[in-house]
Amino acid sequence: MKIIIVTDGAYGERAYATIKEEFDCEYIVMEAPASAFMDEIDLPSETIASLEKADIILTYVLHPDLTLDLVDALHSKVEWIIVGAWRGEGFKNQLESYGNVTCPENMCDLTENGNPIFDEFVSKFGRPVVRVNCQGDKVVDVEVIRCSPCGSTRFVAEEMVGENTETLPIKAGLRIQHYPCRAPKMRLFTDDECKKEMAANFHKEAFQEALDKKKK
Repeated sequence: MKIIIVTDGAYGERAYATIKEEFDCEYIVMEAPASAFMDEIDLPSETIASLEKADIILTYVLHPDLTLDLVDALHSKVEWIIVGAWRGEGFKNQLESYGNVTCPENMCDLTENGNPIFDEFVSKFGRPVVRVNCQGDKVVDVEVIRCSPCGSTRFVAEEMVGENTETLPIKAGLRIQHYPCRAPKMRLFTDDECKKEMAANFHKEAFQEALDKKKK
């Protein structure tokens, strides 16, 4: 399966570094249009030809017109498009109306949707899933089953080794704050703390579920 990340230069490099460890992954940087809004955008034919080879496209393009033109040109050529950078519910609805496009609130909130190609990707990247190994009440190892695309789950997993199981979920949620989350910067008129809290809760829940399974 081939994953292509496309960006206008500001975001996406951490996702590329993480995803390429599991899948054939390519990173494409496009030049952002000079104007915030343009009636017509010239999409480079070579770039489009490269993007058409993807099974899944992750776009971190911030320019809304460029994002829309890319989705319009490519949605019928690829299996799925994940829009990591979008602005406004109306724009999100417009993009998702193509059917095989999703605009997650946070990239660490991706879960299976029934599409085999999408689900194969999400089996490795999306809402965090971990397995915790303990000796008594101490964590000796954390295995990351599903990692957030930016790599934050692996960061938290490494930091949790040696922690006490009683406070583990809370500490995992707090520790994610030390891994700079860029999701709020890819939204317009959103609450930074809300996005950070969402990521913290996902990781807190992942470690709590891992402990619950361990007890069973």
